[in-house]
Amino acid sequence: MIDKKSIYARYSWLLWAGITLAVYLWAILGLDFSGIQESARKVTGSIFYGLFHPDLAYIYNGSGEDLVSLIVQTLAIAFLGTFVSAILSVPFAFWAARTEQNKHFHPRSTSGKLVLVFIRTFPEIVLAIMFIKAVGPGSFAGVLAVSIHSIGMLGKLFSEAIENMDRGADEALKAAGGRKADIWLLATFPTILPEFINYTLYRFEIAVRSASILGMVGAGGIGTPLLFAIQTRSWSRVGVILLGIIIMVTLIDWLSGNLRKRLV
Repeated sequence: MIDKKSIYARYSWLLWAGITLAVYLWAILGLDFSGIQESARKVTGSIFYGLFHPDLAYIYNGSGEDLVSLIVQTLAIAFLGTFVSAILSVPFAFWAARTEQNKHFHPRSTSGKLVLVFIRTFPEIVLAIMFIKAVGPGSFAGVLAVSIHSIGMLGKLFSEAIENMDRGADEALKAAGGRKADIWLLATFPTILPEFINYTLYRFEIAVRSASILGMVGAGGIGTPLLFAIQTRSWSRVGVILLGIIIMVTLIDWLSGNLRKRLV
């Protein structure tokens, strides 16, 4: 007698592969692709020309509007935004974290998770535009945008770290008669601190990329001169700015990766 369950288990991958292929075909056929425009080819070629013929005089000229100065400003926006959000995310994380007694549903943790989802709903560029209207254009608006959005992301990651932490040290101190403050300072905090730092470094990597873009809407950083250079078709200036962003992001990723490996 043929076992239908074993046949389904053996060939079920064909069914899922067919469904996946059908979804891809449906998505591709729904695209209105009319080919690569001639203007796109010219712009792409001009950008590559700028990458190989960068405006070296723009790297540093002491004006405060040069590449080095604006990259430092971009890093400052990302660092300050991440630093502020890492501190403010901690109470949100404990609010949203589920305990052992309330693993599935609890009004406190559920409401905390909903708040973090609401914060993450707004993209950083939308937050930057809102803060520019509130506090004016500049780096301050960029810091506010990065920090608010990062609260939603770090709060979620921190709460998951709290939920998945090893509670052996907590239980040992509790069994020895330790108070809640002792358990927090001597067991809980040292256990979750490496995870918190790890997630913060990872978030800083993302914030550097975000801060590079926020300048395009007037929130400070390297994005503003990049937008101006593209609009004025100053491709050598575009090339040197893109090279600066590439080097900055690569170095930050390398340094952050090494630091996170030391924490694991």
